[in-house]
Amino acid sequence: MPELPEVEITLRGIRPHLQHRRVSNVIIRNANLRWPIPPALPKLLHGQTIRGVRRRAKYLLIAFDQGTLILHLGMSGSLRILAHGMPPQKHDHFDLLLDDGQLLRLRDPRRFGAVLWHQGDGSGHPLLANMGPEPLETEFDAEYLYRATRARNTAVKLALMDNHLVVGVGNIYANESLFRAGIRPQRIAHKLTRPRSAALVQAIREVLREAIELGGSTLRDFVHSDGSSGYFQQHYFVYGRTGEPCRRCGTTIKRIVQGQRASFYCPHCQS
Repeated sequence: MPELPEVEITLRGIRPHLQHRRVSNVIIRNANLRWPIPPALPKLLHGQTIRGVRRRAKYLLIAFDQGTLILHLGMSGSLRILAHGMPPQKHDHFDLLLDDGQLLRLRDPRRFGAVLWHQGDGSGHPLLANMGPEPLETEFDAEYLYRATRARNTAVKLALMDNHLVVGVGNIYANESLFRAGIRPQRIAHKLTRPRSAALVQAIREVLREAIELGGSTLRDFVHSDGSSGYFQQHYFVYGRTGEPCRRCGTTIKRIVQGQRASFYCPHCQS
């Protein structure tokens, strides 16, 4: 599933093509995504100008004068900038046509993505209203993480993947961040000390920034807006490396299951 770095890279790829452009048409080929695409979108968006494009967690928000188009890539979705008239393929479900001869196309083989409309600022949509801070913003710091985990009796890795605590730290990058911070994924969240909270915040920021610089991870069914792949998976310390030697100490990497997701760690480097 595309995580925060992949969505951020997608944002950076499509934003220059969308900013200040006027919508000339909207084409809905298959409205049956995770939630149905609103049938009124072609009428709502025709002639409207895009005022801004931003990311909140793993959602992309395209702002108009009358509301916000909210996009989510789901498990297999991708967004591409193409020329008008480019023939659609089987899984191309939604096109946003622009006044300069380009279009934004959503491809989603599994149809777990979303195209939603919210009247007003997208931050007020029920899916986004109660989210925690962005991990790369100043609000997410060591003191915040320490205080936010005091009442959490769950494993720290599961806590990191809770969007009410912090947004966008999915399975891959939670595993990698915990390794860099020297914390086992099964450690109980409320047992984090202030120094360990500081180490974890720093590790999360480092991992996400490096992943963005390297184009994210190459994930099944996912490509960037220009069709390219990411390379961060070549730098994994633990994720998907069960039975392989730790890159730091040589100890065999172990795998456990937490919340129906695989977790990977080094028994020597993490405690």
